[in-house]
Amino acid sequence: MLISIYMPWTIQHKIWFRCCCLFFVLYIFLNPNGFFPFTDEAYAIYIRPFYHLVPWIEGHILHINPIPVTGPNGSGDTTFDYVMLGCVVVLTLFGAVIWTLTDRHRPNYNKLYYWLTVIIRYYFAFTMFNYGFAKLFKTQFPYPSPFTLQEPYGNSSPMRLAWTFFGYSRGYNFFMAFAEITSGALLLFRRTLRIGALVSLVTAANIMAVNYSFDVCVKLLSTVLVVMALFLLLIDWRRHTNFYFMNRHVIPHGNPMPVLSRRWMNISLVVLKYLAIAFVVFGNIYGSLTALKDPYFNPEKTPLYGLYHVQTFVRNQDTLPPLITDTSRWRSLIVGNRGRTVVRLMNDSIRAYSFVPDTVKKEIVIYRTGDTLHKSRLFYSFMGKDSMLIRGRLLHDSLLITFRKYDLNKFLLINRGFHFINETPYNR
Repeated sequence: MLISIYMPWTIQHKIWFRCCCLFFVLYIFLNPNGFFPFTDEAYAIYIRPFYHLVPWIEGHILHINPIPVTGPNGSGDTTFDYVMLGCVVVLTLFGAVIWTLTDRHRPNYNKLYYWLTVIIRYYFAFTMFNYGFAKLFKTQFPYPSPFTLQEPYGNSSPMRLAWTFFGYSRGYNFFMAFAEITSGALLLFRRTLRIGALVSLVTAANIMAVNYSFDVCVKLLSTVLVVMALFLLLIDWRRHTNFYFMNRHVIPHGNPMPVLSRRWMNISLVVLKYLAIAFVVFGNIYGSLTALKDPYFNPEKTPLYGLYHVQTFVRNQDTLPPLITDTSRWRSLIVGNRGRTVVRLMNDSIRAYSFVPDTVKKEIVIYRTGDTLHKSRLFYSFMGKDSMLIRGRLLHDSLLITFRKYDLNKFLLINRGFHFINETPYNR
């Protein structure tokens, strides 16, 4: 059902608007994204009842067994999120019925329509700023790590493949940042609302397509953003149709803004608007600059970061030959960021470790990821520029391993670079 504030409101239009209003307000309320001060703290309080309600629905109504237990882990597509969305839909329908029965004689909702579009515009815009500045400063997609560089395509998840694709190119990050920040900025002003809605629809649709095509776990949010962009376009759907499809002349028409009764109220709204924009913009810039100091985005600052190939492997005084059937001899050591380390064995299986080096004592605290009870200490030393020796006891075994550090610039993905001229396709 298409709605326009420039046409008489029928009963169908009013019912559809009530559903849209309730859905968007409830969704934003339950997914505030922490743009403003103290919203995260407030959200942590009013979301608590849902931590009891949603598991009850999962167990007693949906009969999901066992009930998934997921805390904040970066995924926006958990079972909890889907059930929450279902609750929003049910509350929307129930609320729309009550609203219709109790408010049947109102001729239109022009003012409420305007303020709903304001809420959607700012929520959409600030979400785009959040994503856009993360790409501008390249804090969303880190550069491929040593593990990623030597990982076979076939062993990569679709999401990891997408992250590697985006993380490799700083230029493409700038392109995406421009699209997302621009679409958000255009939505913040009534004069640019229509072009902003079009640009935002294309931008959000691209994000949604990536999320669905590469199994990125932000499908729900990206889908709702597309729906929000479509909703904003419905304000002027007739004029859009005439201009873009019918090649007809259209008369410029501003989006009417309700004028408050007091002048100081109108001035306060303008001041509040620009303060909110400044807070979000500078908050994103500050957050991105802070994130750039994190070793996750500057892996070269992490001690021993890199890829090391095993030269000799001595365990319990026994030198093990490099047999590809060996399930215990190390083939390579990949020291990643934040202490995430992977040992690749001769049979190509991997073991994940937490790896905490002490550059003063030349000591490494190492333990299997998730097993903090069984920690071991190894000692390392360098033999020349690219050779390293590790010795000590790992659990019950004594180890003496020599490594040669592999130059990451030898990977084709790193050294190929950009070429304006290609006499033949270089597709390897």
